[in-house]
Amino acid sequence: MSEEVKKFKVTVDGQTVEVAPGTTILEAARQVGGKSVPPAMCYYKPLETSGGRCRTCLVEVSKGSDADPRPMPKLVASCRTTVMDGMEIKNLTSEKTQEARKAVTEFLLVNHPLDCPICDQAGECHLQDLGYEHGVENTRTEFERRTYEPEDIGPYIKLHMNRCILCARCVLAANQLTGNREHGILFRGDHAEISTYLNKALTSDYYGNVIDVCPVGALTDRTSRFASRVWFTKPVDATCQCDKCSGKAVLWMKGEEVIRVTTRQNEYGESEEWICNECRFEKKDVKYWNIEGPRHIDRHSVISLNHYEKPENYFRGIEEKKEEKPNEIGDNTTVS
Repeated sequence: MSEEVKKFKVTVDGQTVEVAPGTTILEAARQVGGKSVPPAMCYYKPLETSGGRCRTCLVEVSKGSDADPRPMPKLVASCRTTVMDGMEIKNLTSEKTQEARKAVTEFLLVNHPLDCPICDQAGECHLQDLGYEHGVENTRTEFERRTYEPEDIGPYIKLHMNRCILCARCVLAANQLTGNREHGILFRGDHAEISTYLNKALTSDYYGNVIDVCPVGALTDRTSRFASRVWFTKPVDATCQCDKCSGKAVLWMKGEEVIRVTTRQNEYGESEEWICNECRFEKKDVKYWNIEGPRHIDRHSVISLNHYEKPENYFRGIEEKKEEKPNEIGDNTTVS
């Protein structure tokens, strides 16, 4: 029998969890859950070698381990730093972490246009959530934003480099899903951009998944552009008969119309299973799908407002508020 691997005890914002050796701080925080989980704009668990680019997941390590309790001198990227036994991490409770995240958010918005009112990603954009939580009202830069013309990188995908934050998720997804690299990061520094080689179109059956991995609105679905705001649509789980993929997807519906089709994603916006282009772009009719039921959205965003069920104890909470409200007559009685 193989020996049982000793697990490491890790404390995140005062909450202790046991994880396997080699686990990153970010994954340990996800086991704790709640607001202790650092945001991630470039890390994507299903994609190998992802992470380490955006620096939004910075955390403070106040205790290195039981063997060496000294704190780490600088904030570390939680998606790339593995845990040690007895390590203590501060995310939500660290003032330095929150200040650094605010600075990173401001840096990401230096060139990002504030075009949320016309962006298809609005309502489910990770950068929009960060900007709401940590953003500042005005930019401090005096330079003009870099601008690019929108580019069609295939019959189904529109590329807006103006919005790109160079997280490289789409490049990793294309490399690992198709094995045929047709686009990547060109040039260096502030001239770096995502593009195809000599404007070559993306043709693989799985290239549509680069839309789902993009955390901002840089890659959008041309078949559903400007069709509807995301909060006006209702997501439902559905399956179809497909020879290329599992056929498991989420339909975003407005009435009886299928606005768009995406992969099923967890609470961190990571795809559970990839789908092919045929399911994503060509099956925009309910007749192709077997509807399983409404999709519950866990993400902290305006998109989560389209729930189909009332929160637990919803009506009891309303009654309690009524009882606390004073009578308009001015006496000490309460309204029942």
